[in-house]
Amino acid sequence: MTTLSSRPRTGTGRRALLFVLAGNMLIDALEVSVVLVALPAVGRDLGLSAVAGQWVMSGFAAGFAALLLLGPRLVARWGRRRVYLAALPVFIAASVAGGLADQGAVLIATRVVKGMCAALTAPTGLGIISTTFRPGPEQRRAVSVYSLFGAAGFTAGLLASGALTTLSWRWNPVFPAPFALLLLIAGVRLIPRDTAPTAAAPLRATLARLVRNGPFVRSAVCAATLNGTYLGLLLLLTHRLNDQWGWSSWRTALAFLPACVPLALALPFAGRMVGRFGTERLIAAGGCAAAAGCATALLTGPPGTYVTGVLPALLCVEAGFVLAFAALNLQATAGMSAEHRGAAVPVYQTAVQLGAVLALPAVTVTAVGGYRRALLLLTALSTAGALAAGPTRLRKAHGTP
Repeated sequence: MTTLSSRPRTGTGRRALLFVLAGNMLIDALEVSVVLVALPAVGRDLGLSAVAGQWVMSGFAAGFAALLLLGPRLVARWGRRRVYLAALPVFIAASVAGGLADQGAVLIATRVVKGMCAALTAPTGLGIISTTFRPGPEQRRAVSVYSLFGAAGFTAGLLASGALTTLSWRWNPVFPAPFALLLLIAGVRLIPRDTAPTAAAPLRATLARLVRNGPFVRSAVCAATLNGTYLGLLLLLTHRLNDQWGWSSWRTALAFLPACVPLALALPFAGRMVGRFGTERLIAAGGCAAAAGCATALLTGPPGTYVTGVLPALLCVEAGFVLAFAALNLQATAGMSAEHRGAAVPVYQTAVQLGAVLALPAVTVTAVGGYRRALLLLTALSTAGALAAGPTRLRKAHGTP
């Protein structure tokens, strides 16, 4: 795997690099949320059913997951810097093409391409952070900033989705392009050059090593189920609020703010939370909160009002993100060497996206049979994540390794 030829020597240089890399997390989060409340309008305009229309959202995650085999090899061959900077212009072009698409298949294809670009830029960014910032408080602060940009991007994308859809949904796919252009310009100046690239570790050997790493596996499973639960719930509620309650895209976006704003407010303190409570406790608590939110919604039945039927579930699932999001990012590569971190980050990020790839179609299909069936699926998914986070703590409580 390639290594960076030089690190920013000054604190100012490292902070500038961090903001560039974290900015990539922002546009990736924008990509997810900027189409969310636009899905009903896209479906009506392009003649897509709810099952087909969800691929406008999950196509991004599918494209991300598809590059698991190729991404690390491209990075090893061409270097992190080249791959990162090459992916951004393709991302920009696909954004513009998505806004011009007049067929559902074309729009979905652009989303897949953008996901493939994200598969190259997001793990590369987190990998550079893990090798540029020293383990401990400095790295925890860097990951907190990186995660904060993601939360801010999701919130901004959600609001933009509500506002732009009232004009035309075609603005939504284009919205992240100017941000990507700014990152490209800044990245050319700030991202360090790589040393001579070396051969990537064989995928089979990498996966075999990671499967034996308990903290990594639990982080990947919990992150996948948390992401799948979160996006699946928002997708389910989008169609309910729009199709059955007749809410506008803007009103739906505002209704979802409790599901994203708390994370943005809490992430500046995430490093302190991890330092005080540790990643294991926070991840377990986050998994339980998400499961509790879905179970509460399932037991109370189809919502009659927003305050009593929708808001509690949103707050509980968001609490799961507040507690576990940064902790999961940190635990995934904790204790690994720089070389192993570089190989582990793409696998972890792919696991996160696979949660959405599997959950979104499943939720849409089960929702055809009823709202409660979809909630039952989400409850089972979130409970699996909570259980995956628990065994280590139980073994420690009984004094076993």
